[in-house]
Amino acid sequence: MIDSAQINLQRFVRCTYEQNFRLTYEQVEWVQANRYQEANINELLSLWLMLNRQIIRVLDKYPADRLRAECDNSKKDVSLHTVEWLAGDYVAHLKHHLDQVYNN
Repeated sequence: MIDSAQINLQRFVRCTYEQNFRLTYEQVEWVQANRYQEANINELLSLWLMLNRQIIRVLDKYPADRLRAECDNSKKDVSLHTVEWLAGDYVAHLKHHLDQVYNN
């Protein structure tokens, strides 16, 4: 969930001034590089919380003329999505994982 927040924050910020760039998520590599297993759980929770607060801050006053800006989140074929779509997808993804945490 931290990786998703980091990637999406980058997408939201870059889409304020850029369009049609590619930013993908390589899960295995990100997890290995971040060494989450070695981190304190409270630090991880704080990081996740701060990243999501920053996403809220960025999206709260997002330039209306940039909500339709697109970026490519595919690994192979081009798959452009608007900021508006990415934001909705991020929230749905977040809810999905929170449901998993609270229902287990």
